[in-house]
Amino acid sequence: MEHFKSGFVGLVGRPNVGKSTLMNRIIGQKIAITSNKPQTTRNRIQTVYHDNRGQIIFQDTPGIHRAKNRLGEYMVGVAKRTFEDVDVIVWLIEPDEKVGSGDQRIAEALSKNPTPVILVINKIDTKPKEELLKTIDAYSKKMEFSEILPLSAKTGEGVRELIDVLYSYLPEGPKFYEEDTVTDQPVRQIVAELIREKTLRLLSEEVPHGIAVSVDQMKFNPGKKGLYQIDATIVCEKDSHKGIIIGKQGHMLKRIGMEARKEMEQMLECKVNLNLWVKVKKDWRDSDFLLKNFGFHNDTDMR
Repeated sequence: MEHFKSGFVGLVGRPNVGKSTLMNRIIGQKIAITSNKPQTTRNRIQTVYHDNRGQIIFQDTPGIHRAKNRLGEYMVGVAKRTFEDVDVIVWLIEPDEKVGSGDQRIAEALSKNPTPVILVINKIDTKPKEELLKTIDAYSKKMEFSEILPLSAKTGEGVRELIDVLYSYLPEGPKFYEEDTVTDQPVRQIVAELIREKTLRLLSEEVPHGIAVSVDQMKFNPGKKGLYQIDATIVCEKDSHKGIIIGKQGHMLKRIGMEARKEMEQMLECKVNLNLWVKVKKDWRDSDFLLKNFGFHNDTDMR
């Protein structure tokens, strides 16, 4: 296809700056889970944006933070490897006139990389416009950017402009995916992440970071209208956390299951029978064996 552009774009930044929200907004549907808690994204999630100009493959990465365990080291490693695997880097920040220590570390890492970096100031709907000038001034002193763009992933303001700018930096290339492809994530993984999202949103601050979800069974029964039978296990690190997840008379676990099932039915377009269990595996975030079992292993370039 003449002048067809295609390439890979990495979304990087500190935890909770809105990378997953932005990716979902661009793709036009929910692919990555979101919450108001940091470190929601744990793996690199790849999605595909199509229009008549070409194809942009976005890679949403875990937030870069100071790792406290093996899982944290894995997450930061995934984000940093993305710096070298993409054609353009989109660095998301929030409007702030000061550059914190976390963003300072990101700037130091990005400044050593030849990949074009577009600084995106997200959440502009939460601050007056004059604050943006202070943010631009503060970050421009840390490194040189190919572009600086303000936007709101929540409202969509400025997102179209970002897409236009990204195309200007992408090379002409092949169509990597068919037009009906929106993500490379297996459905089983999306289902597990939907369950984890509900734990993030419904449980206290302390519990969610120590939770993993494994899908034990996922069977489709075509029947009259179709039904998915899904069995999954929520894994936590402490007996006390297990009690919180289950809740009094099982109320919290039922609520987690009910909210997850609603979104699964929308995604799968059929009824879902969801069974949830809770197990304790102490210190699983520091176990290489358990991390691999839960899908946290060295990711490979998917080009």
